Amino acid sequence: MKVCIVGASGKTGKYMVQHALDRGYEVVGVCRDQSVAKLDEFAGRITVVPGATDDREVIKQAVAGCDGVITVLVPRGVHGYSSQTAQAVLDFAPAGARLIFSSGWHISLDGQDVYSRRLRFKVVVLGGIAKLLRAVDLDDQVEACRRVFASDTRWTVVRGSELEEGESEGLPVWSRHVGDPILKSNMTRRVDFALFMVAALENDELVHEAPAIVGCRTPSAVAAASA
Repeated sequence: MKVCIVGASGKTGKYMVQHALDRGYEVVGVCRDQSVAKLDEFAGRITVVPGATDDREVIKQAVAGCDGVITVLVPRGVHGYSSQTAQAVLDFAPAGARLIFSSGWHISLDGQDVYSRRLRFKVVVLGGIAKLLRAVDLDDQVEACRRVFASDTRWTVVRGSELEEGESEGLPVWSRHVGDPILKSNMTRRVDFALFMVAALENDELVHEAPAIVGCRTPSAVAAASA
């Protein structure tokens, strides 16, 4: 399988690259020019396409011939970075390719998610401040996912909980709706979030799903498994 990872140089992106290589995939990584050196540890094992991930020509080149595309939807700035990245992937990925996108729990596929006061505060208040500072635009990430949901591609949007560093605990568990008891712990190891993204490439049960995930060894996941 040939896989393109859009946003390969970040912490999560590098874990995705390693997971993909561990599975024997041919990997193409996309990252900004100034971040290419962050991928030096994979030199000779992956193809790097430098450039902004919202640059349509960069994405067109990177996804050519790929069986799957994993995209980290970064809500950077206030110029439509996430939505333009998503649109480029949707437009140029080969027909039938598996498309995996990452987002947070604030994204909702069907409007049936139930959010805690803490999460609502982070999205509305802190997200609003970040937008005023022109640093982050969560509304654009929502728009990006709206376009993905409306497409006829073989997409999955993986909605991550809060992340922590540490050794892998295994493949996270998931549920369709934030607020479900299994997700209460709201924590996933970053390395395992990346693992779920890569594993989703070959999991057709996740096509047209927006799984909200949590670490498999968190108290809420353990409680659900023993119920």
